[in-house]
Amino acid sequence: MTKDLTKGEPMKLILGFALPTLFGLLFQQMYSMVDTVIVGKLLGSRALAAVGATGSINFLIIGFCMGVCSGFAIPVAREMGAGQHSQMRRYVANSIYLSAAFALVMTVATGFLCRRILTAMDTPADIFENSYRYIFIIFMGIPVTYLYNILAGVIRSLGDSRTPVYFLALSSILNIVLDVALILWVHMGVAGAAVATVASQAVSGLACLWFVRRRFPILRLSREEMALSGALCGDLCMMGVPMGLQYSVTAIGSIILQSAVNGLGSLYVAAMAAGSRLYGLLACPFDAMGAAMATYCGQNVGANRLDRLGRGIRDCALLGLLYSLAAFAAMQAFAPSCAMWFIDAKEGADLPVLVSLVTQHIHISTAFFFPLALVNIVRFSIQGMGYSVLAILSGVLEMIARAVVGYCFVPAFGFTAACCASPAAWVAADLFLLPACVLCIHRLRRNISHPRGHGSDRPAASLPRRFRRHAA
Repeated sequence: MTKDLTKGEPMKLILGFALPTLFGLLFQQMYSMVDTVIVGKLLGSRALAAVGATGSINFLIIGFCMGVCSGFAIPVAREMGAGQHSQMRRYVANSIYLSAAFALVMTVATGFLCRRILTAMDTPADIFENSYRYIFIIFMGIPVTYLYNILAGVIRSLGDSRTPVYFLALSSILNIVLDVALILWVHMGVAGAAVATVASQAVSGLACLWFVRRRFPILRLSREEMALSGALCGDLCMMGVPMGLQYSVTAIGSIILQSAVNGLGSLYVAAMAAGSRLYGLLACPFDAMGAAMATYCGQNVGANRLDRLGRGIRDCALLGLLYSLAAFAAMQAFAPSCAMWFIDAKEGADLPVLVSLVTQHIHISTAFFFPLALVNIVRFSIQGMGYSVLAILSGVLEMIARAVVGYCFVPAFGFTAACCASPAAWVAADLFLLPACVLCIHRLRRNISHPRGHGSDRPAASLPRRFRRHAA
């Protein structure tokens, strides 16, 4: 069930790993996309705006959960690449303990603070209560978010990007059924969409847990490997927390931008929500490339195959460029039709305006897709090499760019400026990430004190400092 990414053609390995991951991400996007489509179609534009107004705060919290779990998986990938299976299992055990602790603290804190955050974001009064009901239920599902993402991250670190997809497919179908049932038949409104999302993700998490216990003997822990270790928890936090904060810092800029869009009125909030959902679907390949590069770089650093890093990044960037051009061309032709997925045709006089705004959002976003591809590919590559703190710095640049556009340009230039905020953030992050990636590879190569080896013979000096104590 595992896969070695330290041998063979990088392009073939990356593509083979990224494609199943892409299908998983598409299914994951269906959670939010189906909510948006069904809410928009069945409940109207105000309900759509209520869900959309929570998008940035949702990304702030849930993005942190996903980032932390991705960071916890990097030491697992590194030890897997090094052939240190017992040490890998110790990391798995301690990552589970940390995930449980993080989930408990975050669920309590967000449940207490979410109404205050929506108030601070200037959420329009006509959608406030629906926004609160939706996001409160999502936050109460944080434990199942951690459950699925930590298990999926571990499985991907072992080189298996297929298994998590199967359970996401199952839960996505369940999500659709529950959305329709709870909104149309039980009349729960936007709260029904949130309950469907949480319940569906719980199913995917529990399915992953069942499958891991039955089909991954390499993850069967001994009593000694299950011991809580302060040193390993520290190492995991050094990887996971910066990756989580990178998502959250980026989301702070999105919250500032969302607050500026909220000031334009609920019609623009609905347009931004629909455009963001469509953008999220189109951007899934970049997330899959990033996930592939984190595991690829993690395993190759662990195996001391540093000569493969640059080649893998270049091959993946080529894939990103080709997809960016294809997505831009497709949306020039089909963006208005895609916008109608999220908008009720009975909106009346608002319909042409909504379609026009969503189309504008997608046209501007896809024009800058290659910078977005580089953000994901390079940032996750750096994290896979063990330098996750640099991700926070790139996230800060994204935050600053979105905040500047939100504060300075949206009030003056309206929705057009809001559409340009994310492209500005991607370009700003790339200006930092590209030279940082070159520096990271150079530093790893400079630290080599022995000929390149594989498995347990790798030199500890080639690893980032916090991992050297665990090198063979």
